[in-house]
Amino acid sequence: MRWATVWRLGVKELWSLWRTPALLVLIALVFTVQIVAASVASPLSLNQAAIAVVDEDRSPLAQRLATAFYPPGFLPPHQTTLSELNRRLDEGYDTFGLVIPAGFQRDLLAGEVPELLLLVDATRMTQAFNGAGYVQAIVSDEIQNFLHGHLSRPAPPVELVLRARFNQELDPSWFAAMMEVVNSVALLSVILAGAALIRERERGTIEHLLVMPVTPTEIMLAKIWPTGLVVLLAAMFSLIFVVQTWLSIPVAGSLWLLMGGMTLLLFATTSLGIFLATLAGTMPQFGLLLMLVLFPLQILSGGVTPTENMPKVLNYLMQLAPDTHFVAISQAILFRGADFSMLWQHYVALAIIGLALFSFSLWRFRRWLR
Repeated sequence: MRWATVWRLGVKELWSLWRTPALLVLIALVFTVQIVAASVASPLSLNQAAIAVVDEDRSPLAQRLATAFYPPGFLPPHQTTLSELNRRLDEGYDTFGLVIPAGFQRDLLAGEVPELLLLVDATRMTQAFNGAGYVQAIVSDEIQNFLHGHLSRPAPPVELVLRARFNQELDPSWFAAMMEVVNSVALLSVILAGAALIRERERGTIEHLLVMPVTPTEIMLAKIWPTGLVVLLAAMFSLIFVVQTWLSIPVAGSLWLLMGGMTLLLFATTSLGIFLATLAGTMPQFGLLLMLVLFPLQILSGGVTPTENMPKVLNYLMQLAPDTHFVAISQAILFRGADFSMLWQHYVALAIIGLALFSFSLWRFRRWLR
């Protein structure tokens, strides 16, 4: 194998990418607009939820509950009646409806256990799932504070104080933006590597390569390093200028250490992209294969939900995926400032998986060329 040939063929791939505006626009949008959208429009927290209150008690406690919901989590509560509340929920004007029955404060001070009615529009799944817990916590706090001023109750012997070690404000936009960068690296590297090979086949230039004194290993490496370089530079640009500068999200660890893990990931994912391209005959078929492979990898890699929450069989199976180890590396570096001594097992695993994927893809690529 001649490295000069790999270099010249790789430069050819860079020029080919430069002459493809659609892919350039895709790279720019993924590492800028999509990162900002994931951070600003993240559905992980409650934001501007519509709530209506039916106050049938007309007591100080009821007024206190009716005014306890503030922006930005909630819109100003809408005072309504029970019949109008049902209509507003059916027509989608409100997501939550809190009904305070008559005599609620009186029964509460008398030592009874009165009930409140909370109606939730479950068609708005994210707001309904998160918001119901918010409403219950707000109502419970207001009732406890009200009773503390009217009834003499002993203080609890133990007070639980929660302190967040990382992301002290528990801002979900921090997690969403950084995980979007991580997912975009794997997504674009597979797409660009596979598209480069399919583009050679559709344009007929793969036959030109076959009559030249080049080997399949040189051709494959020449597809891998330009794609990895472009995605690596775009990801680092996104972390520095979009995440840290534009969104003002701090990065706890070393970006150079993250680049090392990202390089190993790109070696594995670009090899995977070439393997998928050898299975697909056209670009639409390649797109369908991406949906079957990339979405499960991203969902089950630990970026959406911790791998510890998955069934053990699935957890063990996902240890064979490069995305799982890179998500662990990126979360430890970006959020917790971990060093190499804490992460070397994931780096070794990424290197082994990358070599295995490269070897298997090279075997498949040689058969495809024949």
